[in-house]
Amino acid sequence: MSLALSLARGAVTSPFKRAGRPGATLPAGRLRLPAAPAAPGSLAAYRAICGFPATGPLPVTYPHVLAFPLAMRLMTRRDFPLPVTGLVHTWIEITAHRTLRPEDSLELTVYAEELTPHRRGTEVTVVTEARLAGELVWESRSGYLSRHATRTEAAPKGEPATPLPAVTEWRLPGNLGRRYAAASGDRNPIHLHPLTARLFGFPRAIAHGMWTVARCLAEIPDPATLRTVRADFRAPVLLPGTVTYATDGAAFELRGGEHGERLHLTGTTG
Repeated sequence: MSLALSLARGAVTSPFKRAGRPGATLPAGRLRLPAAPAAPGSLAAYRAICGFPATGPLPVTYPHVLAFPLAMRLMTRRDFPLPVTGLVHTWIEITAHRTLRPEDSLELTVYAEELTPHRRGTEVTVVTEARLAGELVWESRSGYLSRHATRTEAAPKGEPATPLPAVTEWRLPGNLGRRYAAASGDRNPIHLHPLTARLFGFPRAIAHGMWTVARCLAEIPDPATLRTVRADFRAPVLLPGTVTYATDGAAFELRGGEHGERLHLTGTTG
């Protein structure tokens, strides 16, 4: 099934799914894409919008983009318990077992691993794996949140006591979500336009979480050396907007607000 058909099916089936229903289970089995290299045009557009070098190794976040059609097929299945429309990416962990090249023919696998309560709804963990000639070379785990009323509200995670050293400020245009969607294929309506974002409780369109983490990683002097990444998407970045990128070398964060008081993203690399 094409990505466009998956998105259309998700839009049709989402209103009939009720997040948080008792006894909900995840689809069994794994979805796979046969081995293939990255399409040069799509990769070039992704490098440009995220700030990665125009040539060189595959960005460490790019296998996630390559597997996005599989993730959409999974999350729009009839037996997937959460409505895909309005799902919010809350965290990601990436492990790169080796440096990947654009010409590498990666076989991709996606499956749902866990369904857990969240203080704002229900969260699903989706696993993505990339193999090269049968060898596991890259993997990630991501949390996706379906927001709904909950009976109990757990305490949010604490923020760092001291902000990291500020490095640079980015002014983000209102069309950033649409531009990243064109490069990545992620056309969740919360990212595309103020009107569609308001349908899901956001005052304006918000930046893709995967754009924010990729843009931060692109600032690393040699991103090809990255082997592990953990990023938590703490608060949405409204578009248009201004954010400050900060890092101490191993940890990084994005902050907003007049005095940097709003924490949008925290992360670590290794």
